Amino acid sequence: MEKEGKYIYCIIESDTPQSFGAIGIGERGDEVYTVCSNGLAAVVSSSPIKKYPLSRDNLLCHQRAVEEAMKTHTVLPVRFVTIAEDEEQVKKILEKEYDRLVSLFRTFEGKKELGLKAMFKEDAIYKKILGKYEHIGAAKEHIASLSPQEQHYQLIEIGRQVEATLKEERELCEEAITSTLSPLSVDMKRIDPYGNMMILNAAFLVEKRREEEFDQKVEELSQRYSDNIKFKYVGTAPPCNFVNLVIETGNY
Repeated sequence: MEKEGKYIYCIIESDTPQSFGAIGIGERGDEVYTVCSNGLAAVVSSSPIKKYPLSRDNLLCHQRAVEEAMKTHTVLPVRFVTIAEDEEQVKKILEKEYDRLVSLFRTFEGKKELGLKAMFKEDAIYKKILGKYEHIGAAKEHIASLSPQEQHYQLIEIGRQVEATLKEERELCEEAITSTLSPLSVDMKRIDPYGNMMILNAAFLVEKRREEEFDQKVEELSQRYSDNIKFKYVGTAPPCNFVNLVIETGNY
């Protein structure tokens, strides 16, 4: 039988015991609640001490608990699958890490993480490239008069030119987007893009007082580039791209 422990989702500032509902990781419906110590609280649930698979369901459970706490508190997310032996060990962690945690709270207090993805509309960007870079369009028209072997090599060369041009367009658009939004944020983290149509995948740390202004600029960018680019804007999220506490429970 697996030993029971306390799964830690995040840290908040609180002296008040609080429940966030029966939304604990796993499928047992464990209550997510706070373990408090000296003005800090760990958001936890009972859990077997085990290595949870990095599955979509488990990640969503972890994220949901953090998001519930974030509705009423500034949160410091804790790395996925951090499990203490019991509540006493959780309190020891809060006590030993008190200075570091309080410093982080001061850093992230009054700020939100906002996510933005920008991707080319595939048909539109290729049409733009053929119109803007006339030599590529002319080369495509010339191919029809060539032999099959010559066409093969010409198509490879055109493909290279299109990729190089697409890269140039991505860089130009990324610079336009980031130069507009970065001044409104405290920090920005680029996240690995996927596919050659993605221009930007980034998280911005924004002061709450500037969130409306940031929203407006995203909308302006969306309107300005509506012919060629689609934006996916993710509102308030836990600041996981800026802090993800690593707590080695064996050290406490």
